[in-house]
Amino acid sequence: MILENRVALVTGGSQGIGRAIALALAREGAKVGVNFYPGEEERAKKVVEEIEGNGGRAFAVAADVGDRSAVREMVDLLSERLGDIDILVNNAGITRDSLLLRMKDEDWDQVIATNLTGVFNCTRAVLRMMLKKRWGRIINIASVVGLIGNPGQCNYGAAKAGVVGFTKCLAREVGGRGITVNAVAPGFIETEMTAKLSQEAKETFLQRIPLGRPGKPEDVAGVVVFLASSAADYVTGQVIHVDGGMII
Repeated sequence: MILENRVALVTGGSQGIGRAIALALAREGAKVGVNFYPGEEERAKKVVEEIEGNGGRAFAVAADVGDRSAVREMVDLLSERLGDIDILVNNAGITRDSLLLRMKDEDWDQVIATNLTGVFNCTRAVLRMMLKKRWGRIINIASVVGLIGNPGQCNYGAAKAGVVGFTKCLAREVGGRGITVNAVAPGFIETEMTAKLSQEAKETFLQRIPLGRPGKPEDVAGVVVFLASSAADYVTGQVIHVDGGMII
């Protein structure tokens, strides 16, 4: 139970990679706030039920991470229910894929608001309590797309590249106060999001992966647990690739 007595917030924790991260943190003893986008309450409740069924503590809370006031309310509520947040996993993300010339303004704005501004909103909301404790773990879920690009995902790639820059800058700001800030960059992971890809696109991705298979959400969750633990006390400002070797 390497995270016993720690409080974690996982944004976008109701499904996919976020769900796997929430379950993995809870297995190691953390009390977990499971954030979900309004309308996904049933999925979030199932994650909480699974955690509590295994003897853990969890609480589901709705918030659009792109909405600053909603984020502040979420953090205040979680602090009341579970305690001040020690571990923040900025996982919430959406895609609105399109070639740039066909991309609608709202597709750009929504992806940036959730995938990049959401990271800013949530991090700023929890940072003061971490600074007071002189301990904290901020783990941002980036993507290989933000590092190597992908046609039709200029909005998503720009947001994820921004997350990498944000991670490195903040790591320099808060390292002296016992807070580490790292990013995890998943590759082709089997989730509902990647299930929407065409078979041709999936095969193209697989051809680029030396391990010859897509990843699982649990592959990402294991790295997040490591970064949240004392085993990673001397790791900050890093981007850890969980991609089967895709960007070698």
